Amino acid sequence: MKINDNPPVHLTYCLNIHPGESWQENFEAIKDRAMAVRENVSPGRPFGLGLRLGNESVSSLSTGRAISEFRDFLSGNNLYVFTVNGFPYGSFHDTRVKENVYKPDWLTRERVDYTVKLVQVMEFLLPQDVPGSISTVPGSYKKWIKSGQDVSLMVRNLAECVKHMDLVYRRSGKKICLALEPEPDCFVEKTQEAVGFFKECLFRQGAKYLAGLAGLSLNEAEESIRRHVGICFDTCHVALQFEDLEESLESLIRNGISVPKVQLSSAISAPAGQVMKMARFVDKVYLHQVRIRDRNGLITSFDDLTPDVIKEPLSGIDGEVRVHFHVPLYFSGNGEIGSTSGLLTRKFFKRLLAVENYLEIETYTYGVLPDELRSRDVSLSITDEFKWVLDKIRS
Repeated sequence: MKINDNPPVHLTYCLNIHPGESWQENFEAIKDRAMAVRENVSPGRPFGLGLRLGNESVSSLSTGRAISEFRDFLSGNNLYVFTVNGFPYGSFHDTRVKENVYKPDWLTRERVDYTVKLVQVMEFLLPQDVPGSISTVPGSYKKWIKSGQDVSLMVRNLAECVKHMDLVYRRSGKKICLALEPEPDCFVEKTQEAVGFFKECLFRQGAKYLAGLAGLSLNEAEESIRRHVGICFDTCHVALQFEDLEESLESLIRNGISVPKVQLSSAISAPAGQVMKMARFVDKVYLHQVRIRDRNGLITSFDDLTPDVIKEPLSGIDGEVRVHFHVPLYFSGNGEIGSTSGLLTRKFFKRLLAVENYLEIETYTYGVLPDELRSRDVSLSITDEFKWVLDKIRS
């Protein structure tokens, strides 16, 4: 749904909250869950969808009559598509995901081919006057990067995808932006790393490679990369690193890096000495990176929230622990566990509305939340998240 005209800003939620890997399962979730949310928050008005299309789903959607039938469904129900979560390639629910969510990464041909299919689907579905975005892995999991050659390979693979998006732009005028999503323990995880990668690698090395690949001048190639590659700004991930949301956003914009997509999400938090109270958030499906900052600003990191981490002798630390576990935006805490949703202030939302972008509510962990946080229908929980965001924006 469009919530601002000048500049244009749209709000949706990410359909990765609903289980399902096949296109048929994804489509059923739209007809059942997304339509229910739309009727609760935006009845009778155009409602944008934040698709989640894994490789199996996008492969099915892009063949036969499926995509034409879906476009007809969108038109007949006052729906439109403007963003896709192209981060998880494979299974994302009801199985061990953990670090496998980054596979295949941007070192591989599989990631390129998958993303190109997403671009092709977006070209067909995207309204003529609405730019599109595809969020994606921020390069790779940091432990998997072994050399500068790996970095160069990621840059070349990203540039190859830019070639396809540039062809779409020149052919149809539809602008699609690939949005790298910085995440803890990934190749690009902090704002400074994102700025460095874009300025030193993509805008230089990537432009040079794209110029030769697509027959463009160096200036044209750099312009194309700036137009078609940006950052998916996930507020949970930024907060988890103890970075200031506004300063992080301003740094990206100041350095000429586009932010076509902002994922609205929050992490759980607690005093460091109370980390053992997070035990009920340990799960076997997703990776829940942990950051602990003491009163001197020193940050200690753990790869995942595990029983061993909870048993760590942290009681003597005077500081705060934050965990990469998305909780509903309206959850501010229960006396023992808090959340970073308080960092999503009215002032921050005012800044978001001054930048052309898409806002996407993303609480994909609904299925593994403790019982007290998922005690009702998921559509009602999403509806309350919309109401929470809209209250911040309109007040």
